[in-house]
Amino acid sequence: MSEEKKQRYGADLIVESLANHDVKYVFGIPGAKIDRVFDQLDHPQIPNAPQLIVARHEQNAAFMAAGVGRITGKPGVVITTSGPGVSNLATGLLTANAEGDPVLAISGQVQRKDLLRQTHQSMRNADLLAPVTKYSAEVQDPDNISEMIANAYQEAISGKQGASFVSVPQDVTDSPVTSAAIKKINPPKIGPASPNDIAHLAQKIKDAELPVLLLGMRASSPEVTSAVRDLLAVTELPVVETFQGAGIISHAQEQNFFGRVGLFHNQPGDVLLKQSDLIITIGYDPIEYEPRNWNDQGDARVIVIDSEPVQIDQNLQPETEFIGDIAQTLAFLEPQMRGYRVAPGAERFLNHLRAELKQRDLPPVATKPGLVHPLAIIQELQALTTDDMTVAVDVGSFYIWMARHFRSYEPRHLLFSNGMQTLGVALPWAIAATLVRPNSKAVSVSGDGGFLFSGQELETAVRLHSNLVQIIWNDGHYDMVKFQEEKKYGRNAAVDFGPVDFVKYAESFGAKGLRVNQPEDLHKVLTEAFATDGPVVVDIPVDYSDNSKLADDMLADQF
Repeated sequence: MSEEKKQRYGADLIVESLANHDVKYVFGIPGAKIDRVFDQLDHPQIPNAPQLIVARHEQNAAFMAAGVGRITGKPGVVITTSGPGVSNLATGLLTANAEGDPVLAISGQVQRKDLLRQTHQSMRNADLLAPVTKYSAEVQDPDNISEMIANAYQEAISGKQGASFVSVPQDVTDSPVTSAAIKKINPPKIGPASPNDIAHLAQKIKDAELPVLLLGMRASSPEVTSAVRDLLAVTELPVVETFQGAGIISHAQEQNFFGRVGLFHNQPGDVLLKQSDLIITIGYDPIEYEPRNWNDQGDARVIVIDSEPVQIDQNLQPETEFIGDIAQTLAFLEPQMRGYRVAPGAERFLNHLRAELKQRDLPPVATKPGLVHPLAIIQELQALTTDDMTVAVDVGSFYIWMARHFRSYEPRHLLFSNGMQTLGVALPWAIAATLVRPNSKAVSVSGDGGFLFSGQELETAVRLHSNLVQIIWNDGHYDMVKFQEEKKYGRNAAVDFGPVDFVKYAESFGAKGLRVNQPEDLHKVLTEAFATDGPVVVDIPVDYSDNSKLADDMLADQF
């Protein structure tokens, strides 16, 4: 065999194709219809094969891949078997696709001869996942495998990034192949807006009384973040971030920052947007925060700078769109805006908002024995978290508190599921962060409800020795639903569940478990957690009595 050319199979072509696309990690769960691929991943025949990370559930494997995609801007990869291995991907791919996270999913399928039969795990994989992905196709010829993977990869990173899916029948992975693996193709370059249009934009901003930048998900890339910071270094333009735009504003430019907007339209950022006579959206996607929330009358003057055309609706009808390379457009705008200062009347208004932002972050005195106020947790987290750490936030009442009050100064380091608001994303995202940012700790923030959507991946974290702190805000309810029900109906329904000893749960997986028993213990317990190497779970009984204020309208009566 040493003198003969080794026979290659479809499975080899899959692994070679992923290696050619610089894929570093593959997350997944094996099965009979895809086992040859997993054999090649676990016993690689090529030196640059991706590292295989076996997860405990396909949905969580998709979340991990999406975490890689969001942090790096390059597709994370998930591979599963057929049948429920495919259907379990749906929520993870839907979340990634909606929220602009590039993911490439590959799944096994029954043999081609069984595709139209009622056989074990036979179903229309590509049809099932087509509505929740950008690209969904099934390989029919073994020598076409690499072509389809290359096209799926390109689709995942083009335009608004998202999820792609490739279904591979078992006899395709097991078939001999002769074609070579396609190498990575650089995506096409798009250019900036024209100099004439940029000059008109600069003049519109200068003519406005209170122009505001609204930074969204596509402004969080390294290139666009750098361009935004360069622009703010020479202007006094006020800025509002979406939840997925968190961290674009640096420490040095905090005076420009007026909070984040999302979910309920009652933040200082909402007030600023309502008062603005010119809103410049940069990389903003409507799924982050619907235009009806920040432009309820549909009369705001809006200019769009993006790589994607805007989705027009009654509340978003921009007067101008600059579609192309966002970073280059901002780079050409920057010299024309040097020295820009807001009008004196606007400055007084902005100072008022700055004071509001600062005051609202202060935690109240603890009044509930054994319970910790959300702002006290955030204050301690803020003190212990460094800029290089990744903080992944699940969905629940804590998600609103964190999005409003926790400061982040580097993009894609404070992660939210803002489009789908999917429970269970935080721990898988944090695990992904420890892989792609191995020199810094990750923090996962969950509620006691959402944590158990993906808590089994604590075993994965222990196996990988992931350097992460899992914080659980524990109140015994699905509280984000609970407080909204109480606001609407005066009572709650279907939100209670039984207690879990999360310290013992953590220890049963081989992780460290800690609990905050009194508010005054919070600093000590969190300090110990952050000083521990490897996975740590911290159970914090939380006082959510102020949640009723989260949806109070302050637009009309406070400013």
